[in-house]
Amino acid sequence: MALQNIGASNSDDAFYRYKMPKMITKIEGRGNGIKTNIVNMVDIAKALARPASYTTKYFGCELGAQSKFDEKTGTSLVNGSHDTAKLAGLLENFIKKYVQCYGCGNPETEIVITKNQMLQLKCAACGFVSDVDMRDKLTTFILKNPPETKKGSKDKKALRRAEKERLKEGEAADEEMKKHQKLVKKKGASVAKDTVAGKPSKKKHNGSDEDHISPDHSQVDEKEEVEVDDEDDIQWQTDTSLEAARQRIQEQLSAVTADMVMLSTEEAEKKTKSSKPRSPSPPHDKSAASVNGSSNSSNVLTKEVRAGLKEAVSAGQLLTLLWSKPGSSQEKMSALFDALFEGVEKGFANQVTKKKAYLALAVSQAEGNGQLLLLNAIEIFCGKNQGALKEVALILKTLYDMDVLEEEFILHWYCSGVKGESKASQIWKNVKPFTEWLQNAESESEE
Repeated sequence: MALQNIGASNSDDAFYRYKMPKMITKIEGRGNGIKTNIVNMVDIAKALARPASYTTKYFGCELGAQSKFDEKTGTSLVNGSHDTAKLAGLLENFIKKYVQCYGCGNPETEIVITKNQMLQLKCAACGFVSDVDMRDKLTTFILKNPPETKKGSKDKKALRRAEKERLKEGEAADEEMKKHQKLVKKKGASVAKDTVAGKPSKKKHNGSDEDHISPDHSQVDEKEEVEVDDEDDIQWQTDTSLEAARQRIQEQLSAVTADMVMLSTEEAEKKTKSSKPRSPSPPHDKSAASVNGSSNSSNVLTKEVRAGLKEAVSAGQLLTLLWSKPGSSQEKMSALFDALFEGVEKGFANQVTKKKAYLALAVSQAEGNGQLLLLNAIEIFCGKNQGALKEVALILKTLYDMDVLEEEFILHWYCSGVKGESKASQIWKNVKPFTEWLQNAESESEE
């Protein structure tokens, strides 16, 4: 079955992952009883995640003809003879009004009916809530025939509640364990003081020579027994803290990804060390000079990239020139990103789409992990540009849809940023909805 991209604006994107089958129609009957049968309406509706009755009713409302969808047989009929191209154009209008997000254009939305009997589209990608125009005739039909709620929604809520209760129980068990260990340490310290002071122990002895000769062994045995009991208790408990969860996620990464993670963390540590204020140094200290040299070199690289862009040099020639210059890989990637998006205040996602050739080529040719270098460059750029900071989730989603960035690197970059010194930064709050969408999409695909 031939497939096409969902949404006319994405028709030229060969790598767009949201697709639907092309419409197939068939003219049936003669005279006054002639009808148009949309043969694969059920498959199209499944791809759009909307009931087939909605699309069939929309055709009837727009064409001013009677329409009917049979739930048992799955046949979609519209009175009159209508061309396939005409019906396909009406379907595009339906997608714009009732499927695509009004914010990011993603078709992964859900129809929500508010308490005031208004229709909204809730986007699972960016979290944007779109208000549907209630003057359309189809809205009354949707209100009378609301979409079915997902079967797993109640189960998901129950699982979330159980997860919260499990976290609380785990924290309470951790606190009790810490108190128990403190008591054991205090008892051990008091016993040691008594033995040093020469006080008789409270334990009764039978009077044998072995008991009088080696009182320390009994104390050691008691300590070992306590430690064994503690270890038995620890084995049956699970650390449910956020740090432990992140650690378990990192352990599940592949060996290659782990090496990339180590490289990125070492670079981040070098940056933090160089950015920390230093104590006044003697005239011969070279540390301050090296920091100033790195900032000056990044500015020089940015100016050279800007000059290349003004001369309309191709992406390959510009990057060849950039990689030949002295400086670290991160400085070069940051200089490229600063030069590409200099002066942009709004619509960063659209600009990223236009500059795809430069970014994709830079990621593939960079020394080390090009994706992490690009993510760090975005983080540095957002720290200097408030417009990019507001649209950082859309920027990441655009790069993800264009296959420039992969899921595991985005999640690792986010986890390391939240866990690091800059965990209170606004960028992680803005990126959080997109990372949650990535994790939910991965779990649904696995199911």
